[in-house]
Amino acid sequence: MVGCLWQPGAVHQKALPEVLTSNDRPQTADFNFQLSKFQHFRVNISVLILTRNEELNLARCLDSVKWSDDVLVVDSFSTDRTVELARGWGARVLQNHFVDFASQRNFGLAQGNLKHDWVLHLDADEVVTPELQRELAGRAADGEKEAYRVASKMMFQERWLKHSGLYPSYQVRFGKRGRLAFVQVGHGQRENLEPARVGTLREPLLHFSFSKGIADWVERHNRYSTAEAAHFLETAGAQIIDWPGIVAFNDPSRRRRALKVLFGFLPCRPALRFFYMYFVRLGFLDGRPGFTYCRLLANYEYMTVLKIHELRWRKNRLPL
Repeated sequence: MVGCLWQPGAVHQKALPEVLTSNDRPQTADFNFQLSKFQHFRVNISVLILTRNEELNLARCLDSVKWSDDVLVVDSFSTDRTVELARGWGARVLQNHFVDFASQRNFGLAQGNLKHDWVLHLDADEVVTPELQRELAGRAADGEKEAYRVASKMMFQERWLKHSGLYPSYQVRFGKRGRLAFVQVGHGQRENLEPARVGTLREPLLHFSFSKGIADWVERHNRYSTAEAAHFLETAGAQIIDWPGIVAFNDPSRRRRALKVLFGFLPCRPALRFFYMYFVRLGFLDGRPGFTYCRLLANYEYMTVLKIHELRWRKNRLPL
């Protein structure tokens, strides 16, 4: 159930083990992102990373959190070299069957014996920049809030999707241990804290969502659309459009959720999704990668709508 290989300070006392070769680290030609040149300093923050078959991503993610002496990988029984790479790097590893993102993060918080009061929650395809590292250290020191929202920059085809990636789109990923926990909603998770107890960080994560290819992205979003359809039908009767939230520009999480509920009641959702992303959000300024990404999101919306109809048909015992 549990696998550990950890020597305190090992990450800072020696170079990366031989098990992490240059071939293990995905390269980005145009994006000059060289983790080896980062000037890290130690920060009293634990890092919790979720993984499942992430051997292509994990080295880059781990390299970006060298500054932490407490890195925990919560793995969903990977069948590739993910666990080997994590242990070779010096991270502790827990394995737990994946139910949903919230349950997996909460499992790590409860069972991980984390060392520090503040915890940063990451996926393996995400990267912490030096600027974000410094901001995390400052927020952990001042203790002004109990948790913080973090934006992410979507990277696709060697560029940041500044417009079509809906930047800045926030998730609560940094919080005090014992205060921040997660609740599953659709295919994602939300925090359990009131908005007044949550702050917002200026610096973003980098998100390499397509690092394992288009097929992997489509496979994941096929699962996500299933969860989104089920959640939509479960809550359809209870969902109320938060009209003030739609213009709550000082609370980006509330605004995003209000817009999502409103969007769920509109017709022609796939076409509207593409129009909003490509024209209203200026996705065309992201070039061909922006066009491709907007088309993919429209397809994701179409899969969700089809599955909502399918669930309704099954509920009424109608033929598909």
